[in-house]
Amino acid sequence: MARARGDSRRCLSVMDFILRIVAIGATLAAAVTMGTTNESLPFFTPLFRFQANYDDMPAFTFFLIGNAIAGGYLVLSLCYSMVSIIRPRAAGPRLLLLIFDTVMVALTTASASSAAAIVYLAHNGNASANWVQICQQFQNFCQRTSGAVIASFIAVVVLILLVFMSALALRRHSRQ
Repeated sequence: MARARGDSRRCLSVMDFILRIVAIGATLAAAVTMGTTNESLPFFTPLFRFQANYDDMPAFTFFLIGNAIAGGYLVLSLCYSMVSIIRPRAAGPRLLLLIFDTVMVALTTASASSAAAIVYLAHNGNASANWVQICQQFQNFCQRTSGAVIASFIAVVVLILLVFMSALALRRHSRQ
């Protein structure tokens, strides 16, 4: 019975490690995609150009910074996740991961939501505010920003799974 509990804890810790790697990929892909997104279109002549850059909008800058912070944290958290694999009975690293994972869920959700609002406006505009759709002209820009937002929401889902797994592991620790 005790052996089965240790194996289930170790399996949970291995899944935690794998999900962290997936979340690293999603957050860093979102940050890099957003950070390299720009498009310029000629206006009458090649000398005059309209440009769309991610840093033209503060929500996209917040998105980039939020995902970069979350990605950096996830890279650093791999060490604590490995400790949980090696020592599945240790509750301290798991509690630390639970606290910081919850903070990263909030940060990543806030940054992805703010960017999603701007992407929505770019695709649909707002007739009441006289904001036009820019995605008809800047199609590549809109595709890249939409892809970055989707990657970030994938990271949010993975981070939520990590929080649930850490809470489950801590609950098992408290039962003993």
